[in-house]
Amino acid sequence: MSLLANLIAPISQIIDKIIPDKHARDQAKLELLKLESNQDLEMVQIQLSAIIAEAASKDPWTSRARPSFLYVMYILLLWSLPMGLIPAIRPEAAVNIAHGMNAYLAGIPEPLYALFGTGYLGYTVARQWGKIRGVEK
Repeated sequence: MSLLANLIAPISQIIDKIIPDKHARDQAKLELLKLESNQDLEMVQIQLSAIIAEAASKDPWTSRARPSFLYVMYILLLWSLPMGLIPAIRPEAAVNIAHGMNAYLAGIPEPLYALFGTGYLGYTVARQWGKIRGVEK
């Protein structure tokens, strides 16, 4: 949370006390909220600029890293679909596979799941940003 966001409520209370005119007081609070939203927008633009720069990079290692990581995660998650058919054939094997997969998934560090979510979100936001700007189709 930004410093300005932490100060909005106290500044708003001060405005209530020092500005007697209701219309002027509301106008001052509105300007305060506009200032906060502009700062939030600037923060998002700064964060997205790094993602967009990576996606637009001419270096194939940089520009393909995020989609490649997503494909690996898709493969890991989609592999569970054929594994779901095994119980119909060999229920005891399915139990052993389920225990093994639970142990495997529990062994993946939590930061890797967070990295996947962040990468996925960043990739989709950068793609949408490019489509809005007309750079990508």
